[in-house]
Amino acid sequence: MWREIAPSDRIEVVVDGFKVVAYSFGEGIETVFCLNGGPGLPCDYLREAHSCLIDKGYRVVAFDQLGTGASDRPSDPALWTIERYVEETEAVREALDLGRVHLLGHSWGGWLAIDYALAYPENIRTLILEDTVADMPHLASELERLRAALGPETVAMMQKHEAQGSYDHPEYLGAVTILNYRHVCRLPEWPAPVKRSLDDWNMGPYATMQGPNEFLYIGNLKDWNRVPDLHRITTPVLITVGEHDELTPACALRMKLALPSPELHVIPNASHMPFYENPAVYYPILLDFLERHGAK
Repeated sequence: MWREIAPSDRIEVVVDGFKVVAYSFGEGIETVFCLNGGPGLPCDYLREAHSCLIDKGYRVVAFDQLGTGASDRPSDPALWTIERYVEETEAVREALDLGRVHLLGHSWGGWLAIDYALAYPENIRTLILEDTVADMPHLASELERLRAALGPETVAMMQKHEAQGSYDHPEYLGAVTILNYRHVCRLPEWPAPVKRSLDDWNMGPYATMQGPNEFLYIGNLKDWNRVPDLHRITTPVLITVGEHDELTPACALRMKLALPSPELHVIPNASHMPFYENPAVYYPILLDFLERHGAK
């Protein structure tokens, strides 16, 4: 189960002239390399949820992506592309001499993990896709379905503010807050690592790549779709998704049907953060997969 653990090592990596900070836990011969969501979030929430894997003999590595946490925070929007983050991920893997990794991507980190796996298949032992998608246009249609549950008047109100660009209006923010508690984290009190990441959110990368909030995708990734390429990923793949996830089980199924031999698990009583919302179900699934596909 998750708990706050101090990293064994904090490593600064220079990537294209910028400082990127990585965190390493444990000394296992196999590494779980974590790519957190956002974009624009520090890695705290995903790092703290998975550092406990050291108890099972794994090394766990995470890093603050450029623009987040302790890493440099340039303001050039041209930097906020998935292609650049793929190369940053490879630079961190090389600098820390991680070898072949169990690549774990959550949310936006899953999109990044998919593109990394397509670019550098020789560097991954397994691919773990958590609460993520491979087809943004399909996700947009699923988000419309989730929004529709708020009722036609609320949807009309949201569309009005989106057309006007008034994303900070109290009534619009109120609707987004309801959706967050339904589909991002259903716990009445959000865990400290989640709050810490959210409190330090850099909206520059987020707005450029995704949009103004979790339920409106209008950034440079809005047309991203890797479903036609998923057949090229031949390493073992684990897909997990919360039953109430904003990145819905239907999105997870779309990935499963396009991959050669994936495993898909829907986590009950959870939304976008199953490792916090239902750890008793989440961790055994992850550990079983790692044990079956590891080098041990």
